[in-house]
Amino acid sequence: MESRRATADGFDGSDDRTVSRGGSSASSGSENARGESADGVTIEDDGLFRWFLKTDDGTVMMVRDVLTSVAIVAAIGLVLFAVSGIWPPLVAVESGSMHPNMQEGDLIFVVGEDRFVGENPVDGTGVVTLENGQESGYDKFGKAGDVVVFQPGGNERATPVIHRAHFWVEEGDNWVEQADPAIIGEDTTCSEVESCPADHAGFITKGDHNSGYDQQTGLGASSDEIVKPEWITGKASFRIPWLGNIRLLFDKYLFGAVGGTVAPQAVAGISAGAGSVAGAVTVAGKRWSDRN
Repeated sequence: MESRRATADGFDGSDDRTVSRGGSSASSGSENARGESADGVTIEDDGLFRWFLKTDDGTVMMVRDVLTSVAIVAAIGLVLFAVSGIWPPLVAVESGSMHPNMQEGDLIFVVGEDRFVGENPVDGTGVVTLENGQESGYDKFGKAGDVVVFQPGGNERATPVIHRAHFWVEEGDNWVEQADPAIIGEDTTCSEVESCPADHAGFITKGDHNSGYDQQTGLGASSDEIVKPEWITGKASFRIPWLGNIRLLFDKYLFGAVGGTVAPQAVAGISAGAGSVAGAVTVAGKRWSDRN
């Protein structure tokens, strides 16, 4: 009798343990159904938003990190846009016609024409020419006057050019007589220059490293037309050495691989998965040329 009771008790104990374990499993299932994670944060108790911010779930943490990176880059982009007034505010230099004041691979911060205007700009514009800058003492990138970004010939599909504004001419002007003889040539006459006399008012421009004016030779602008104010999309403000190479490499290896050629004016979206904020914002900028 005792033996049977002991055996029965043993079975009873085993059943109790089984029930206990089953109860624990049921409890765990109930907690998972409530959205509880290992850290004790639940959707039911804490709400979806707080759970998303606090949970240690691996997938949620990865999504959270990506969204944080996107938010940081977007915030920086908004600040840059607020300061510059244009988009994209960062451009990469791809050639050497602005040596030694800009180098290939430089990243240039560009602002709107009406931002940070220097002393004695051309009437109706925010651009100070080299000629006016020499009188007022205003200089940018190692020389007097503003360095401007413009669409050569007003063609929005052409690669933008970044060159210095040298002087202003009015429609019908024999601008060769206003030009620096050391640049245009001592014996050069208006009849020898296709864009002279001026067929409209605008700026005469030149790359700091080029031997002649853009309107004299077309060396830097892919066009020898005098630059109308409405063709100017911005002014160069300051440079960050080498950082523009990120953008140039992006064009060369991504657009080149996809399309067979480099897309001259491709604008990539801000990269959410960029390795650094600076790199992500750089990718958002255009690749702007300072030559043909």
